[in-house]
Amino acid sequence: MIDKDRPSSWVPFRASLCRGCNADCCAMLLEVTIGDLVRLGVCSQDEAQGSHKKLFKRLRREKIAMSYREGTGLFMLQSKSNGDCQFLNSTTRLCTVYEKRPDVCRKFPSIGPRPTYCPASRQRA
Repeated sequence: MIDKDRPSSWVPFRASLCRGCNADCCAMLLEVTIGDLVRLGVCSQDEAQGSHKKLFKRLRREKIAMSYREGTGLFMLQSKSNGDCQFLNSTTRLCTVYEKRPDVCRKFPSIGPRPTYCPASRQRA
């Protein structure tokens, strides 16, 4: 049985897994760069060039980000209460910001907890 929280249970990725999957990869914690935040439209280019700590405080207040790592410059996005990405449509299980999605989403599964493997499971009934 595949468990998104146990990468050892994942299966080798193939594109056909994306058809009819449950978007389990979209229910994992998501760290994004300042460039991703600009692309998503949650901050301006001016904010991106300013204090990231100050930006994080605003994003946390607005429930967009839940943490910021100064050492790496990565922001952890806030998830929905069920663990899904805030940009995942709960009904269709499709990304609502697909064209603007963060780089980590664009590159998955070539990067991630287990590169080239996928936590795909079947769509809920």
